[in-house]
Amino acid sequence: MMIARRADTKARADFATWKMMAKLNGASALPDEAQTFLVSYRELLKQMTEPEATDATINLMYRAYYTEMGGKGTAPDVRAHLSEPVVDNVTAFKRPVPQKTKPKGGPDAKPRLPVALIFACLVVVYVGFRYLWR
Repeated sequence: MMIARRADTKARADFATWKMMAKLNGASALPDEAQTFLVSYRELLKQMTEPEATDATINLMYRAYYTEMGGKGTAPDVRAHLSEPVVDNVTAFKRPVPQKTKPKGGPDAKPRLPVALIFACLVVVYVGFRYLWR
């Protein structure tokens, strides 16, 4: 079953990558195996809808990868063994929630001491210690 899961994951990832490369006009740089799967995908698109053609192509790739990875016999149906049906293995990225910043001059603003005032206090303390130690 581990071989079947790895083959299914690899087939889905490879197909998504190859499909994106084809959309970006980079299909000629793909290996021969990828190009043959993409050609069969295009042929299936003429006969059925895009989701059906995608599933059929991924299933073909999965069966090829299963035997390539050392699986014996016919490849089991991986989707039937999953507890939750996986529609797609792509995670949608969400924008992070903007952090609330405190207003600079509002009533909740933290009072800030200017640098010159801090420097003046340090000078007073230094001069005070100099006179005390004499």
